[in-house]
Amino acid sequence: MEQLLTEKQEALLNFIEEYQMEHGGSPTIREMREYFGVSSDNSILKLLKALEEKGKIIKDEKHRGIKLLSNIKERLEKGAMKLPLLGTIPAGNPVASEEHIDQWLSVGEDFVLGGKQSFLLKVTGNSMINAGIHEGDMVIVCNELTPRIGDTVAALVDGQSTVKTYTMRNGQIVLKAENPEYDDIYPENELCIQGVVTGLFRYYKR
Repeated sequence: MEQLLTEKQEALLNFIEEYQMEHGGSPTIREMREYFGVSSDNSILKLLKALEEKGKIIKDEKHRGIKLLSNIKERLEKGAMKLPLLGTIPAGNPVASEEHIDQWLSVGEDFVLGGKQSFLLKVTGNSMINAGIHEGDMVIVCNELTPRIGDTVAALVDGQSTVKTYTMRNGQIVLKAENPEYDDIYPENELCIQGVVTGLFRYYKR
């Protein structure tokens, strides 16, 4: 027989559910305290213990204390696909880099134009800030699209990687910086377009 929740237990469970749906993770004890307007951890911990005993939540030491609720996990994973995060790419001066998979991340299918031919790169540097790409952003890159003038691309230029705007001047391909403090790049020997940037993700610190 399912155990009924008290009003406060149900309110906390609803808060956890809404928070997980919005953030993809669980709230901290401090955030739960602030939501309920209490100053003591004890009242929150008692509610969490009751929810755990009634089978409503499962504790997880690795993920802020509470595993994703089963209904939230199902909703978050529906229509999602896994893309590899292949390290970092400079939005600044190009640097030598070795491609490797750091981790796999779930991304909504609607955001991915190239399907399984897409991957993620984490941006370092600020040469593309006027194009809305900031340091720390993760860009979605599709390697099966042919770049057009004005596209943002991930490129390997003379053995070094960078993210820039793809353009052309006097018949020569130019990788244009979207920040006047950075120089444009004129490939000297080798240019390999690794993919066209089709979107980005940005996390805000809390």
